[in-house]
Amino acid sequence: MDLQSCVTIQKEWDIVAARQLGRDIARKTGFGTVDQARIATAISELARNIYLYTENGKICFEVIDNINQKGMSIFSFDSGPGIKDISQVMEDGYSTSGGLGAGLPGVKRLMDEFDIRSEDGKGTEIRTIKWVR
Repeated sequence: MDLQSCVTIQKEWDIVAARQLGRDIARKTGFGTVDQARIATAISELARNIYLYTENGKICFEVIDNINQKGMSIFSFDSGPGIKDISQVMEDGYSTSGGLGAGLPGVKRLMDEFDIRSEDGKGTEIRTIKWVR
C-alpha cells in the first residue's frame, strides 16, 4: 500500500482532509461524480468513527489497477477499544453516537466490497473497495 496516501485522524478537521483526498483520488482513478460522492460519504463515515471512538487512526487509499478491473480501496484502521459485537453495529439503524445510524451498514451499501475485523482492546480494521464501472 502506498503510505503517501494516508490521512491520520485525530481531530475533526482530519475528516474533511480524508474526504477531500479520497474524492481527489477517486476522480483521478476515473470514477464518475456519483461514485465520487459515494466514496466521499463512505470516507466521512469511517473517519468519523475513528474520531468519535478512538484516540487516533488512519484512513488510507490504494488505487487498484488490474488487467480487467480498476478501482479504489479504502482502508480504515485504529488502535481503539475495538467493536465488541460486529453483527450489532452492522444492523441498520444501530447507533452508539445518537446519529442516524447509517454508519457501517451505510458504508457497506455504498461500496462494492466490505471487510471488517475488530479485536477487543486492540482496534478495528475495515477495508472497502469500489470498482470503476
